[in-house]
Amino acid sequence: MDHLSSSQINLYMQCSLKYKFQYIDGLPKPFKSSGLVFGSAIHSAINWLHKERMNGNGVSLERLCRIFDADWYAQKLDTKMRYKNGEQELTLIVLAKEFLRLYFNYPHKEIKGTEVPFTVPLVNLSTGEQIDIAFEGFFDLIEKDDTIVEFKTSAQTMGQDDADDHLQLTAYSYAYEMLYHKPPRLLKIIDFVKNKKPKMVELKTERNKDDHQRFFHLASQVLRGIRQGIFFPRQSFMCKDCEYEGDCKGWGG
Repeated sequence: MDHLSSSQINLYMQCSLKYKFQYIDGLPKPFKSSGLVFGSAIHSAINWLHKERMNGNGVSLERLCRIFDADWYAQKLDTKMRYKNGEQELTLIVLAKEFLRLYFNYPHKEIKGTEVPFTVPLVNLSTGEQIDIAFEGFFDLIEKDDTIVEFKTSAQTMGQDDADDHLQLTAYSYAYEMLYHKPPRLLKIIDFVKNKKPKMVELKTERNKDDHQRFFHLASQVLRGIRQGIFFPRQSFMCKDCEYEGDCKGWGG
């Protein structure tokens, strides 16, 4: 492996065996969950919207929804989708377009960058200790005032504690400071909540050097576990939607 990402770190902590199946063994996924396709298509549409606004182009909600449609159907053609019990494709599409409407009409700040890639070293900023691997990822959105914005879709409303403890925001705060030699002004989550009455919730939080140091230690221990070949299943509510259910049941240690 040549890098770590927040997705890799999260997945290893959620289920190290799934990490192995996905990132080391490269096992094919027999399906993609509807939730994953849903979130990915919304991200693609919002990223397109940001790029158009950065270029000074006038856009309409109708065009934004057409971008979502194109991405949704492209993903459907690419892989088999699995819906949760009671889900229907049309209901999900209507829900997604309601989220896009909410965001389209949301007051927007000037944009510094969208889907901004980064590669930074993993360094303990207190001691200078460095891990021999890079940390990589993408900022969903950077506003002109140095605010990092991440977009999420969820079944339940995220609380302030969730935002304050969110690993990805900690990791991205660290990466931003390494890139720009200053901390982000603010961290924001835009949470699209799939309630009966869909809503969009904005959560704001901050990080400090102690948070960055904790992230460094966490990343170093995850990397140690991966390199030592420590992989085992962790049963949770997420198992029912796991693409590797069959491989997990056949796992022999």
